[in-house]
Amino acid sequence: MKALVYNGVRDVVVKDVPDARIERPTDVLVHVTATNICGSDLHMYEGRTDLEPGRVLGHENLGEVVEVGSAVDRIKAGDMVCMPFNISCGHCKNCEAGLTAFCLTLNPDAAGAAYGFAGMGPYNGGQAELLRVPYGDFNCLRLPPDAKEKQNDYVMLADIFPTGWHCTELSGMRPGESVVVYGAGPIGQMAAYSAMIKGASQVFVVDRHPDRLRLAESIGATAIDDSKGSPVDQVLEQTRGEGADRGCECVGYQAHDPQGTEHPNMTMNNLVKSVRPTGGIGVVGLFLPQDPGAPDAMAKKGEIPFDMGLYWFKGQKIGAGQANVKAYNRQLRNLIHTGRATPSFVVSHELPLEQAPEGYRNFDAREEGWTKVVLHPNGHRR
Repeated sequence: MKALVYNGVRDVVVKDVPDARIERPTDVLVHVTATNICGSDLHMYEGRTDLEPGRVLGHENLGEVVEVGSAVDRIKAGDMVCMPFNISCGHCKNCEAGLTAFCLTLNPDAAGAAYGFAGMGPYNGGQAELLRVPYGDFNCLRLPPDAKEKQNDYVMLADIFPTGWHCTELSGMRPGESVVVYGAGPIGQMAAYSAMIKGASQVFVVDRHPDRLRLAESIGATAIDDSKGSPVDQVLEQTRGEGADRGCECVGYQAHDPQGTEHPNMTMNNLVKSVRPTGGIGVVGLFLPQDPGAPDAMAKKGEIPFDMGLYWFKGQKIGAGQANVKAYNRQLRNLIHTGRATPSFVVSHELPLEQAPEGYRNFDAREEGWTKVVLHPNGHRR
């Protein structure tokens, strides 16, 4: 099969690799029709993780089931399915509690497994013609009859739509409250979109890329351009000095100022200042225990200078961590099916798998207009 393989820093190539196959009776084999390039993929692409060469990338995957293992009962060949980026067993302590992002059995190195991702198990990703799905009955979300027509919407159920929704949940957001989102990449767009769907009174989105800010405005959010002044001051000015009720961190450890200098603590401290006293903050932007490419010794160990004093004094709450996708994907699927949600508004480019290296280059460079890339490994394009 053809697959996108990681060779090293900013070096990915489409090549022939051994076909994914059924390895255990509980496996499902999926013919991938849509798979996204994620901002998290760029951490590996840029060499900021220890992903080994030879791995197939891709953790946002959708396709048609072509084979099932002998122990698979619910999922059938021919089903259109979308897989959470977290691979989970369904029966460990965390999975039974609904914390499927922290499965205790499928990753020998840590709690939590994923497709094609550094430090999250040995599993190849779905930027390929075929994908092996462990524990297929548990991990495959069956899609409605409109799956092929709306695959660019449904593929967002693998990660970014549930992750954006999760961020608003972590923040404690309730209908009628205001929300400030730091970062207008795909996750930030989904956090803002989720807040709008859930009845936020006002949503502010902080970024500096004009195309991303325009996209946020298209769903009714208020754009805050941090290259034109302090984003904290701009949020406070628009909230009568009080601050937003809730905040969403959708940038992570590679946050940088408008001049391009990295400050891993920048968005976290700005959120403490931007959110009102007793407000809540959700953090889904990626932070890692080790970052060898970090700008200073502290950040290399995954540590940041945090404004603990102001945070404590304001009585705020912070929730953080990867999304337990299965906690949300069925409900969000139904929103898509009924037309209440169209998360494909973030998609700027659809490419065949052969053009994936081009997609990575442009998305990594934050080229104008490259907001979200969907790859179609088996030629199914709109």
